[in-house]
Formats: sequence, structure tokens, C-alpha cells
Amino acid sequence: MVGKIDKQWKFGTKILNEGAYFNLETTNPEALPIHMSTAHNVNDLEDLERRYSVGGYCYNRNRNPNRTALNELMTSLEGGEASVSCSSGMAAISSALIANTKAGDHILSDRTLYGESIEIFEDVLKKYNVETSYADFTDLEDIKSKIQPNTVILYTETVSNPLIAVPDLEAVAGIAHSHNAMFIVDNTFMTGAQVQPLKFGADLVVNSLTKFANGHSDAVCGAVTGSSQIIQKIYNLQVLLGTQSDPFSSWLVCRGIRTLDLRVKRQSKNAAALAAALESSPYVKKVNHPSLKTHKQHDIAEKEFGPYYGGMLSFEVDPDRDKMNLFMRNMNLAHYAMTLGGYRTTLAYPPLSSHSNIPEEERLAMGISNGLIRVSVGIEEEEDIVNDFLNSLEVAYGKE
Repeated sequence: MVGKIDKQWKFGTKILNEGAYFNLETTNPEALPIHMSTAHNVNDLEDLERRYSVGGYCYNRNRNPNRTALNELMTSLEGGEASVSCSSGMAAISSALIANTKAGDHILSDRTLYGESIEIFEDVLKKYNVETSYADFTDLEDIKSKIQPNTVILYTETVSNPLIAVPDLEAVAGIAHSHNAMFIVDNTFMTGAQVQPLKFGADLVVNSLTKFANGHSDAVCGAVTGSSQIIQKIYNLQVLLGTQSDPFSSWLVCRGIRTLDLRVKRQSKNAAALAAALESSPYVKKVNHPSLKTHKQHDIAEKEFGPYYGGMLSFEVDPDRDKMNLFMRNMNLAHYAMTLGGYRTTLAYPPLSSHSNIPEEERLAMGISNGLIRVSVGIEEEEDIVNDFLNSLEVAYGKE
């Protein structure tokens, strides 16, 4: 039997087996334990078949208790039927796309996306004869004009990276379904705490849990949520590709999500205050945040996720490299980071980060200028965040 110790074993055998199993009841701990084991033992073949029949734990690549917990949490967070948790946000995106396309299919994507999402379309799927074209997903007529007979997926983000555009999810879902296409939405910037795209007609929602969902900048993870039938297809692919989230990252993200509702509300409030302050600055050409009345999709954003408009914004300044460097060096509270969504305010420069592999001509056509700065607003005190940006802009741009 599993866990039985033979007192006649030699020393080297004993130290491999003593303390390997719990002998006292360990059910219902206050904090979920981390299950790092690559496998779970069974007593005999009947026990193995029973484990299979209930979808129990045998091998870590197939199932793990921490990954199951994260799947259940994400399913609730996004209002779906089932989820799979992946090793990264890109693993979630690629798994969702690969599982639902075949050679000869066409994808219609929003033209302003996270740069590496575009690379999946252009550098990976295209090799397997899955073509992608692009439309402005804030323009419904543009979407309709670019759908093809073989279009199987419409793909967008709840809030575009890095221009913070907001598509009308319900309207886009209607277009997709009228053409028998699937609608996939990346909800990383907003999370299910602020909007659940499935309720607006999306078929699948992908999240980079590395960002706001975890919120502590210490785990790389992703998830896909949707109907049980579609998720099963993605799970089957995940088992073969090995794109599952590891136990520790799954545990960390579960821990992070527990405070998500508290964090994103404060981050949204801080972002709205910073956006208003930047819009009043003489050194800022344009501010992108849905809380602003000047934002082109403010009314849509209010319908989908008001009054909390998210913790992401971007703004344009004079693209003078020396001035931009001076501005960044003078920041005391916010610093440059190659990620976003943490509890501290960070900034990034899309032309050298998220869209560094996009040719400049294409990037500029998207509207991503050489003076664009993207900001992930944290949970610091609102006044400190605003002053940090305004003071640094004054130092960098105020002395002509």
C-alpha cells in the first residue's frame, strides 16, 4: 500500500520513503498548499481507473491541484463554463488560436494589438496557411468590409495595447456570429473584475495573468476561458504541447487574484486622476484613457466597464530622445518596466518594447508614434503619482 514503511529496509531506502506521505488529516487548510509533485501515486489498477474516471491527479502535465484551483477561479472571474491555465499570456493566446484554426482559415484581427500577438499571426500561423488581415475594431463598417467567406475568428482586446481604444464588444460579437465566426477577446488590461466579455457575446476570453490579475510582478501565467466544449479542445492541445501553468505560478496567481477587486478599483481611480492631470499639461500632446470625455469611445467604455475605466493609459509627448530620457530619469515613483499591471506604477515605451518588432511604417500607421509612453498605474497615493509625472515633465520639457 502507498505510504507503508517496512522497518527492515536499509538506511538509504528509508530516507527516500519516511515522511513522504501525510499520516494525519490534512483536509481544508486555510491557505491552499503548493502541490509541486510531478505525479500522484495509486494503490492498484482499480485505483488508477477510478482516478481516471473522476479526472483526478496522476501526472502534472495533465492535471495539478493548483492549476485546477486557478482554472476554477478564472472561470468564476470571467463568468465562463471552464478555463485552462497556461504558462504565459502568449501560451494562452497561441493555444486558443491554434486549437480553433486549420489550414485555409482566415482570422480578422484588430489592427492595434500587443505586438507579439501580431507576431503569432504573421510568423507562426501564416506558415500553416492560416491568413490574418486587420481592421479598425472601433469601426464596425471596416470590420464588415474585411470579413471573408473563410473567416473563422475575430480577435481583439478589451482595451487595445497601447492606444487604449475600446471596441463595442456586443456589436463585434454580433458581426462575428452572423458570419459563423468565433469572437476571441484579450481581457488582460481590464480583467473580469471590471468587464466580462463573455457576457457581451465573446466565445473565448484570454488573459495574461502575469499582469493585473496577479498584480505582484512575480509570476508569469495565462488563461483561456469559455464554454466547456471549446475549452476541452484547447486542453487537449495543451496536454500535447505542454503549455500548462506550473504549480507555484498557479498558486501565486490565485493568491494575487484574491485582492484583485480592491486593487483594480484603486488603480482605475488613480489612472483617471493621472489622465486628467496629463491632459491639462502643456507638455502633453494627447492622452488616451477611457475615463476622459475626449476619448472617442468614452460612451462605449462607460457601458462596458464604467465607472472603473482601468489602470492603463498612454500619452504623447515631443519624441525628442534626450527629453524623453530626462523625463524617465527624473521619475522618482514610477520606473520603466517590461511588464505592467503590478501594484506599483510603471511606464514603457512601445516602439522599443511591445511593438519593437513591428516595422516603423506599420507602427506609425497604427497610430503608435515615436513620442508615445504607456503607463500602468499602481495603487500608490493618487497625489504622489500625479506629482511625479507633472514634476518630471516640467523638468524635461519646461526649459526650452
